[in-house]
Amino acid sequence: MEFPADLKYTDNDEWVRVEGDIGTVGITDYAQDQLSDIVFVEISSEVGDKLEKDAALGEVESVKAAAFIYMPITGVITEINANLADTPELINADPYGEAWMIKFEITNPVELDDLLDAAAYEKYCQEREH
Repeated sequence: MEFPADLKYTDNDEWVRVEGDIGTVGITDYAQDQLSDIVFVEISSEVGDKLEKDAALGEVESVKAAAFIYMPITGVITEINANLADTPELINADPYGEAWMIKFEITNPVELDDLLDAAAYEKYCQEREH
């Protein structure tokens, strides 16, 4: 299981990569592993939408369960990964790369302080295994 050190994590199993004032969001390796084979992804938000921290931005469905995807911090959506609609299995194959879900302009960067770093998120995942 991977926990890239350059990312921030939520306790809802989303990751965010920060590059300047742009954030990229996806679901973690742990989340895709727990869900198993992802068969459907829907991003319910659109480019230009402002979403508050913890707002639902979409949903993933697997052969085992469905799960909402939440906004890790407040921002305005600038791009949506259209490839996921046709190839949802990218989430299982490359959760931190090609399977990013949205990119957004960060509007409240102080909220990043509330997210977990890689070590804290890995510990959180291990605690849930027991």
